[in-house]
Amino acid sequence: MCRLFGLHAGRSPVTATFWLVGAPDSLAAQSRRNPDGAGIGVFDKDGAPVVDKQPLAAWNDPAFAEEAHELHGTTFVAHVRHASTGSNTVANTHPFLQDGRLFAHNGVVQGTDQLDAHLRELGAGALVHGDTDSERVFALVSAETARHEGDVGAGLRAALSWVSEHLGVYSLNLVLTTPHELWALRYPSTHSLFVLERDAGGTGGGGLDVTGSRLRARAEHLERRRSVVVASEAMDGEQGWRLLESGELVHVGADLSVTSELAFPEEPGHLLTISDLDPVAAASQHPDGPPAA
Repeated sequence: MCRLFGLHAGRSPVTATFWLVGAPDSLAAQSRRNPDGAGIGVFDKDGAPVVDKQPLAAWNDPAFAEEAHELHGTTFVAHVRHASTGSNTVANTHPFLQDGRLFAHNGVVQGTDQLDAHLRELGAGALVHGDTDSERVFALVSAETARHEGDVGAGLRAALSWVSEHLGVYSLNLVLTTPHELWALRYPSTHSLFVLERDAGGTGGGGLDVTGSRLRARAEHLERRRSVVVASEAMDGEQGWRLLESGELVHVGADLSVTSELAFPEEPGHLLTISDLDPVAAASQHPDGPPAA
């Protein structure tokens, strides 16, 4: 299963360090359970997006996934990919960048031909450069955001309502960031997504230092500053994680104010089960990644 992580550190940039594959066992030992890609995106002190990502298809060069990635910015999004659609290329690796926004997704959406046709109708087909369902969903969000005069929340609601109504949906968990805002959605309840509204110092009175099954994040500056964290799992190192409800859309503003709404019905119109997925997609949705051979 893919791993999502989002961090909003407030109006002023902080330095954060990420290890994108932090599983207890080594990449060599994981064999087929290895991720297909990993990446991180940040908005720097000038509000410019910076993306560092790489496919890990051959899993014989673990340096990118195992090394520390230090970035300086206000909002961060990280993703560890187990591919459900699309080949293992940079173009198919999350996070994606469109119209000055960053996006990462965990799940499966079927019916990409129908989605492609809809994107062409909206004049948004050129936003898609790879083969994934995730990038296509993001393109629809971008198109609907433009149609709603730059209102990202309205764009998300419109785009994902269309997806829910017209396409097969297994999971639409996502994180979307701009230089000063963050949105997160859990939909439906297929996979978990948690939010942590962290006071300065957090649980232990120090900087942020959290570890999950695939990812570790550390930000010492958050010893003295509030932050908001979103993750696919309740990561070790902090208490107070809250599991989002199915259909819950969370928005974190520039001042770290957190609002949420149940923006979608409990289940999509065409809810998929694991038996509806092809073997590759089904393996990608396993909680621990594709099983070893």
